[in-house]
Amino acid sequence: MILVTGGAGFIGSNLVAGLAAAGLGPVAVCDVFGHDAKWKNLAKHPVHEVVAPEDLPTFLQREGSTLTAVFHMGAISATTETDVDLIMRTNLTLSQSLWRFCSATGCPMIYASSAATYGDGSQGFADDNDADVLAGLRPLNPYGWSKKLFDDFAVAEAANGSAPPFWAGLKFFNVYGPNEYHKGGQRSVAHQLFEQIRDNGQVNLFKSHHPDYEDGGQLRDFVHVDDCVKLMIWLLRERPKSGVYNCGTGKARSFKDLALAAFAAMGKQAKIDFVDTPEAIRRHYQYFTEADMTRVRAAGYDANVMSLEDGVASYIRDFLATEDPYR
Repeated sequence: MILVTGGAGFIGSNLVAGLAAAGLGPVAVCDVFGHDAKWKNLAKHPVHEVVAPEDLPTFLQREGSTLTAVFHMGAISATTETDVDLIMRTNLTLSQSLWRFCSATGCPMIYASSAATYGDGSQGFADDNDADVLAGLRPLNPYGWSKKLFDDFAVAEAANGSAPPFWAGLKFFNVYGPNEYHKGGQRSVAHQLFEQIRDNGQVNLFKSHHPDYEDGGQLRDFVHVDDCVKLMIWLLRERPKSGVYNCGTGKARSFKDLALAAFAAMGKQAKIDFVDTPEAIRRHYQYFTEADMTRVRAAGYDANVMSLEDGVASYIRDFLATEDPYR
């Protein structure tokens, strides 16, 4: 059995779908569903067991010997969350407990790190696993810090010989795709632009306050969730060298490119207005992020990734513009 924590969430539910399509499983999901439609993220795919987070220790004690892998996607992923104690309990302490379980039982573990660990990007975006390099990263929010702390922990534990037989942490960049609808203001820009075009026939993008970038020219590494799932399943099957890896396309694209791709997918004429970047975020606003994919390519991963235009078109035409947008 494979355990997917956060399995009803955005990346987690797409992973559950990918595992089912690949004939891997059965799958147990640990997550909180709440009172909204988050359950629909899983409704089309086989789930062997649903585990509440508070029941996870009991589940691991009962089923631990049957687990063939743990995908730890569960986290408080909102970059706006300010309860640091809650973030630490959820993103660090729980992750450390799962790590120790996987180390003790010999179970492979693949977990969600984040590109937020790179902070403002001034030190680049290379997924260097050197402990000193990792220690020098300076995230800009508690979420990024919690992910950095667990990366530091994993690398240190592995160096001391206290690690699962195979482990990988994935620094996800700007992921978009189906099943993110429960995320509110944390939904991808691709989804938000779709809604703006659908409702208003135009989009608003931030003006540039940097001399090297034009309005809407701020750059991000936008990666479709299918490409993230493809990499995770490859890691499980091939088990290259353990460590922390970037998960992106390796090619930064502008917000204007993203908007034009959305207009094209919807068959609409592009209409873009530029608005001032809010003062509250302007000082620390990032103008460039791009995953350095050298390490994972060197490890043997050679799958193609979707272009921004193809990925946005697939997301809009196959999901957002349909009556049933869930995967």
